[in-house]
Amino acid sequence: MKNLIAPHGSSTLNPLFIEDSIQRESLISSSNDMKKLLLNSAAAANVVMLGAGYFTPLSGFMDKKNAISVANDMLTTDGLFWPIPIINLTKDSSNIKIGDEVALLDPNMDGNPVMATQQVSAIEKFSDDEIKDMAEKIFGTIDTEHPGVANFLSLGNTLVSGDIKVLNFSYFPNEFPGTFATAPEIREMLIKAGWSKAVAFQTRNPMHRAHEELCKMALERLEADGVLIHMTLGKLKKGDIPGDIRNSAIAKMVEIYFPENTVIISGFGFDMLYAGPREALLHAVFRQNCGCSHLIVGRDHAGVGDYYGPFEAQEAFELDVVKNSLKLQIFSADHTAFSKKLNKVVMMRDAKDHSKDDFVLLSGTKVREMLSNGQELPPEFARKEVAEILMKYYQSI
Repeated sequence: MKNLIAPHGSSTLNPLFIEDSIQRESLISSSNDMKKLLLNSAAAANVVMLGAGYFTPLSGFMDKKNAISVANDMLTTDGLFWPIPIINLTKDSSNIKIGDEVALLDPNMDGNPVMATQQVSAIEKFSDDEIKDMAEKIFGTIDTEHPGVANFLSLGNTLVSGDIKVLNFSYFPNEFPGTFATAPEIREMLIKAGWSKAVAFQTRNPMHRAHEELCKMALERLEADGVLIHMTLGKLKKGDIPGDIRNSAIAKMVEIYFPENTVIISGFGFDMLYAGPREALLHAVFRQNCGCSHLIVGRDHAGVGDYYGPFEAQEAFELDVVKNSLKLQIFSADHTAFSKKLNKVVMMRDAKDHSKDDFVLLSGTKVREMLSNGQELPPEFARKEVAEILMKYYQSI
């Protein structure tokens, strides 16, 4: 069997979670005497991703020089390709100083337990203009109607950098048992399945027929061994469907409609940034760390509203800095939809003789409305068994 693709920027994964339980308990115990820093949700999500090896080869939070270098050029000061700054911004660092080992507290769990410890190597200030400039580079806009921008501008102007040791994965293992997994665990799953060519499919939504067929197209056209359906389990925007409901719907679809041993369903503990092209590149970095050889990048990947061009995310992979850095390749996709003419799901760009009316297309708003009212979705749009799970959810809220 061929080997899996190598991790990004390293020959081995670098998960920052302390595996040794004695060492971990000792650190948790000594954290009682450390100075405390309550994280925001964005920094807490970075801790989870660093702990789980998804952000290999990083060893902690970036300093100001690296954050600006990554925002501007997608390279760290050492020349490592990285598309989005991995930072710990705070509004108040008055109780900590350089050289301290501080306990990082989880904002997303009752009682704010310690998530990690951080060796503080620098405490630096950003001006409002520097923060805005960074936001514009990451998101392509500073419009505060953009949920990612609004959140980023609310995090604070003080940067606390330094290496971390991760002590737990927050609420993810308990809320998503059997779904949340680390990068080493996913690599292990791929090896166990005997896959060397694996395609990652990123989703923050339940999967309708179009998504299902897109995964099958990628499997077939790439002659891949299987698909990793990899869900965002962190904080979403208002109106997005909760992770457990998505999980049930996707599991049901895979169980009934995919050949055996061609799909692994998993999830990762990160908040959606809605950063379009930059986020697509970050998705590629950590899918390579999972051992995937390909990532499906569709129309408006990781976008929101009309902030990005439909294929801007795909175009980002054509940049020299990306091509020279990533081993993972993308499977470029267009919108997929059921063709009434051909009686099957197709990529819309492949159906040149079709008009919009030749496809079964429903907006997210229309889907939610139908499900809330107990109306069945057209079978060309959604599998009955999947729609039933979603209908039950919408009728309960």
